[in-house]
Amino acid sequence: MVSAGGRIGLPEQGWTWTSEAGDSLLASAEAAGVTLPSSCRNGTCRACLCRLLSGQVRYRIEWPGLSAEEKAEGWILPCVAEALGDCTLAVPAASRAAFD
Repeated sequence: MVSAGGRIGLPEQGWTWTSEAGDSLLASAEAAGVTLPSSCRNGTCRACLCRLLSGQVRYRIEWPGLSAEEKAEGWILPCVAEALGDCTLAVPAASRAAFD
């Protein structure tokens, strides 16, 4: 079995965090204080749709709500995707709480 987890980066915002094995990209972002768009958290609503710029993911469900063409173009659903090493994402709507 391929181990999961890695450094996740959002280059547009300049943020990085660590995703542990077994964590979805969405859950790892939340644990790091980064908010990604989301709603259903089960791969059907597509609210979290974003682009994988580098790296690889595997899905927790057999076929997430993406077409074959979207997958080929690098679109992913972070609510049901786990990192297979370091990944870079494009998520323009990402936000993070201000820290003192």
